[in-house]
Amino acid sequence: MANNNEQGKGAGSSQKAGESGNPKGTGKRGFAAMNEEQQREIASKGGQAAHQKGTAHEFDSEEARRAGQKGGEAVSRNRVHMAEIGRKGGESRQSAQRANESRSSSAARSGSTEQQAKASRQGSKDEGDKGQGQG
Repeated sequence: MANNNEQGKGAGSSQKAGESGNPKGTGKRGFAAMNEEQQREIASKGGQAAHQKGTAHEFDSEEARRAGQKGGEAVSRNRVHMAEIGRKGGESRQSAQRANESRSSSAARSGSTEQQAKASRQGSKDEGDKGQGQG
């Protein structure tokens, strides 16, 4: 057995590392080496067993609120991240405001053909009333 350890330090270890593609020879083993589907299946069994045994942890609303608050505080400490969020919000609000302004100004300028016809008829009536009232 001592001979194998000495051999592991020499040429034998570099050969194994070359085979796994990892120079340190620390490839994934066990649970980490399994594909995602196998990992989920095993984890699911563990969760089911904990519930059956009665040892599974379930958040109550107060505990969930505290956990969410703690996560929010941690995120808000990241100044760069918060600045980026604020910048995106400002850009979004500004672009929405510009879109609303362009819609309202183009609607005021052009209007629908029905609105233009109605305005034209209204204008004609007003001119006729003015002529009758003065005479």
